[in-house]
Amino acid sequence: MSIICGLPLLECVYCIGCARWAWKRCLYTAGHDSESWGLATPEEFEPVPRLCRYILAVYEDDLRRPLWEPPRGYGIDPDCIVVRKNYDDTRGQAPPYLIYLDHHHSDIVLAVRGLNLAKESDYAVLMDNKLGKRKFDGGYVHNGLLKAAGCVLNAECDVLRDLLERYPSYTLTFTGHSLGSGVAALLTVVVVQNRHRFGGVERSRVRCYAIAPARCMSLNLAVRYADVINSVVLQASRLEESNTYSELSLTLFLYLEVESIEAYVLLGDDFLPRTATPLEDIFKSLFCLPCLLCLRCLGDTCIPEDKMLKDPRRLYAPGRLYHIVERKPFRCGRFPPVVKTAVPVDGRFEHIVLSCNATSDHAIIWIEREAERALELLQEKDDALEIPARQRMERRESLAKDHGDEYRSALRRAVTLAVPHAFSPSQYGTFDEREDVDSQQSLGDSSTGSSSQSKSRESWDELIERLFERDESGHMLLRKSLIG
Repeated sequence: MSIICGLPLLECVYCIGCARWAWKRCLYTAGHDSESWGLATPEEFEPVPRLCRYILAVYEDDLRRPLWEPPRGYGIDPDCIVVRKNYDDTRGQAPPYLIYLDHHHSDIVLAVRGLNLAKESDYAVLMDNKLGKRKFDGGYVHNGLLKAAGCVLNAECDVLRDLLERYPSYTLTFTGHSLGSGVAALLTVVVVQNRHRFGGVERSRVRCYAIAPARCMSLNLAVRYADVINSVVLQASRLEESNTYSELSLTLFLYLEVESIEAYVLLGDDFLPRTATPLEDIFKSLFCLPCLLCLRCLGDTCIPEDKMLKDPRRLYAPGRLYHIVERKPFRCGRFPPVVKTAVPVDGRFEHIVLSCNATSDHAIIWIEREAERALELLQEKDDALEIPARQRMERRESLAKDHGDEYRSALRRAVTLAVPHAFSPSQYGTFDEREDVDSQQSLGDSSTGSSSQSKSRESWDELIERLFERDESGHMLLRKSLIG
């Protein structure tokens, strides 16, 4: 066509598309996604820096002789660590983790460490996924992360159940960073679905904080479990160039990894989009990387957001989002961090934003530091108001009600936007305890005819396979007996 018309039409269209994409990226900052969100309160954000320190503690070989202790310490009593597992204990099927009994905050914490660039087993978990490979609970999840969650539950189900029964007033918190955040999020989903195997623990006692969250579940699940899962992301900035070649190389390497598995491994300044390109195909096309990136530019330019929302296989960061903003576009230096929160349906950081701070903002050490600083600023403003104790209690109650209203509004918006498999609040009664019990009983009825001894010995992988069946294309579907 270009030869016939005498003009390079295809080349012109290609250049115009890339120019439009580059112009949007130069003017767009990830802070635009959260500019309409509300401000977080000190009460709801208080656990974040503390849980970051618990995750950092997983990296230590001996907490009594720490080597990388942060300035404020880990805040952990080594005598209260119930379980501690490393790569040898998990056989590479899951990242290292620990279970900590936090008596000071009445909390049972399972903390999972992040991606280890030197461990092939972590890459095996990340690469064990393709677009639409694992269907789960009416949506899609990351296959490798779900298997890792099953591995953790196989080993620690009895321990968690005993702790919940021994401390009935304690909450159960799953937390993780990067790769561990995806494991923690899917741990929360599976536990909430099978609460009868944890002594009938109430849904309100289970929660998750995903630090630098992985894209591990489809949009309908990300919104549906926003009442128990919280994701914490750091920063948004303008398009900048990397300071060093090594940082650019590491950023590009993680970028490829994220793109292939739809995981939020690299987070912070760079809210990366997802693509269906498998990692092995990208490695095969490594020498054609400029072509691949140019095609991605065109795709990001031409595909409308409403079409992306209607793709049920795409994976997103889960739950309620807390966004820490400390830099502003076209400004130098860092500003006092501001924490914003919402349960968004559209606009879940779906735009490409590249930055030289991508790797540093993804680091758990930096996230802990900035989260602590943001919490201190929130508490200082709160203390300056001199709010009486009674009004503080009323504000906590009002906050819980506001979160519930915002959650139900997000469910309704997901239905309005025609998100596949989305449920309205009337159909999915997360805040209705009666419907919650019915859901629990339906899961229990599915195992009718088996003895209590066989139930206790059934692995979580077997449970997942029993509750879900594969269709002709190999996808996991909820059994019709459970739907009816």
